[in-house]
Amino acid sequence: MKKVLALVLAIAMIASVAVLTGCGGEKKKDEEKTFIIYSDNAFAPFEYLDTKTNEYVGVDMDIMKAVADDQGFKYEMHNEGFDAAMGAVQSGQADAMIAGMTIKPERKETFDFSEPYFEDGQVIVAKKGTKIEDLKGKSVAVKNGTAGKDYAESVKDEYGFTINYYKDSPSMYQAVTTGVDVACFEDFSVIGYAIKTGEVDLEILNEEPFNVAGYGFAVKKGENAELLEKFNAGLKNLQNNGKLKEILAKYGY
Repeated sequence: MKKVLALVLAIAMIASVAVLTGCGGEKKKDEEKTFIIYSDNAFAPFEYLDTKTNEYVGVDMDIMKAVADDQGFKYEMHNEGFDAAMGAVQSGQADAMIAGMTIKPERKETFDFSEPYFEDGQVIVAKKGTKIEDLKGKSVAVKNGTAGKDYAESVKDEYGFTINYYKDSPSMYQAVTTGVDVACFEDFSVIGYAIKTGEVDLEILNEEPFNVAGYGFAVKKGENAELLEKFNAGLKNLQNNGKLKEILAKYGY
């Protein structure tokens, strides 16, 4: 009986160690999870390729790194374009996206958003000397999946223009510069940065941005709630310790 009891106790101890080890392993596995984050690839100053280092930089890149450092999680960034980023999150290929993404009611049907980290609105951009009335009977450029595209579609009958769709901002600017389209619809901060840095020789037609709203970090609706919580917590810390202000100031905001 003593031998049987000793054997039972030994088995129980081994089982307990195995369970504890298993739990610890799962916890360690969770802690070491690398989140897949998607972003745009040509939306300066929020994300763009630094040709000197061949790395993507910008406001979103800096915010993502600062939040991850603050919250202690790992991530892998994929700069594949705005449309690709939305598709990757919706399909489950990515855990989240950060790409100068405007928080809009219709997007909340498929995405859960963080608290806003930046506010912006859309403007109409054209060659110098162009007036808004010049859009009538002409085509304008918009970027797929953007707030600017949605706004252009909502006012095209009012202004009397048709729409051409492009995959990124540089393609839009080129279309306007070469006269393929008379104007484009773009986020104020982005085109403002492009004009200021000399990337484009265009001007903004409307005095004030329309549809001003916040940019947010986004996950698929109903999923990755913990990652969203981590982002919000990290963002709050960046706001409180002045780091967010430093990042924005680095890019002229």
